[in-house]
Amino acid sequence: MSSLPDSLQNLIEQLSRFPGIGKKSAQRLSFYLLKSSREEAVALAKAIIEIKDRIHTCSHCHNISEVDPCKICIDPKRDHSTICVVQEPMDVLAIEKTGYYRGLYHVLGGVLSPLNGIGPDDLNIQDLLHRLSDIKEVILAINPTRDGEITSIYLSKLVKGKEIKVTRIAQGLPIGIDLEFADEITLTRALEGRTDIL
Repeated sequence: MSSLPDSLQNLIEQLSRFPGIGKKSAQRLSFYLLKSSREEAVALAKAIIEIKDRIHTCSHCHNISEVDPCKICIDPKRDHSTICVVQEPMDVLAIEKTGYYRGLYHVLGGVLSPLNGIGPDDLNIQDLLHRLSDIKEVILAINPTRDGEITSIYLSKLVKGKEIKVTRIAQGLPIGIDLEFADEITLTRALEGRTDIL
């Protein structure tokens, strides 16, 4: 039986459900919130409720947005002939942070995983195929896991049948890693993607 008040124990349990937050971290966060002002706690609660009420998925690309279609899909300054296919909305954020890519996106909502019962109908693949009429290039930016590889191969076959250029982001060794710590898939991709030294 816990010596903590029930309401505090409940907060710790709720926070420990977050990815990467264990019991100890949840306790620290809970005690921080307990010491903070009521206004700060209310602001946090309002922010959580607001994202649940206001954020939805774009009907075009399936990225998260407060408007539909999302700002990226309707931006006339973006390249509307290129679509970058990613697994999750967080991947869009990662690519956008680079400031390099200026095309459109399509969020699959996961990857094919036959062992887990996730097939093509469980992902946003049909919506992607419906968007390809004026597309010249599809960039596959799917995580290089086994299921990610299966998904990339499956999508490339579907899209290539439509005579559209299909590319994938380069994959290889990150800066600062020792070869002995790299896994086989990463080393293979690094060797396949090798370039000439000028």
